Amino acid sequence: MTASFSLKSAFSLLLCLSPALLSAAQTQQDTIVKITRDIPWLTITHMGQKIRVARIQDTTHRLTDDYTKTSRPCPPFCIHPTKVAPDIETIAEMELVHFLRDKVSTGKGVVIDARLKSWYELETIPSAVNIPFPVMENADRKIAEKIFRALGMEVEKDGRWNFAKAKELAVFCNGVWCDQSHRLITGLRRFGYPAEKILYYRDGFQGWKLLGLTTVVQKEESLK
Repeated sequence: MTASFSLKSAFSLLLCLSPALLSAAQTQQDTIVKITRDIPWLTITHMGQKIRVARIQDTTHRLTDDYTKTSRPCPPFCIHPTKVAPDIETIAEMELVHFLRDKVSTGKGVVIDARLKSWYELETIPSAVNIPFPVMENADRKIAEKIFRALGMEVEKDGRWNFAKAKELAVFCNGVWCDQSHRLITGLRRFGYPAEKILYYRDGFQGWKLLGLTTVVQKEESLK
């Protein structure tokens, strides 16, 4: 009986204390909206300007633009499979954050916005460069070589394309209902860009915005 009474007393005490404890813990948690427990934010360069990539700190914030839409006509805006191709790795937000931190910031990787230039200029992910999907779809070998050189590919004396130093790419478009990443990646692969150097960010811009992550307005010329 004594043990039972003590246990009940302890639970009663905890129940009394819990609201205050939870309130204090919540207040501490609310001081900053981190990306993860270990990554509050990161800094990335976009068109020569340092940008802090973080989440919106206002916990009451709601999306109010076109990315709040749940449904679009299908076709053409159909939900796409997780894998864009068997040999292309699909990533989500945290993998892209790590890509920004570990690859883009060290010059080893590039984030590619596959959307049309008008969408890219309106808003994009920090550090992203624009290769509109029709550019690769309609490219000939000369155009592909120009783009690939800008991405670090080298041309040997005998004319062979050497991708050893080519950048790793993380490709995105509007979201899971958008096929522009798929079409760009298909164009990259058609001219031999290595599959192991391409990542597909499936959630795209809608997924990025849904988590309140930093975006930038872009007015520079796209990569052509």
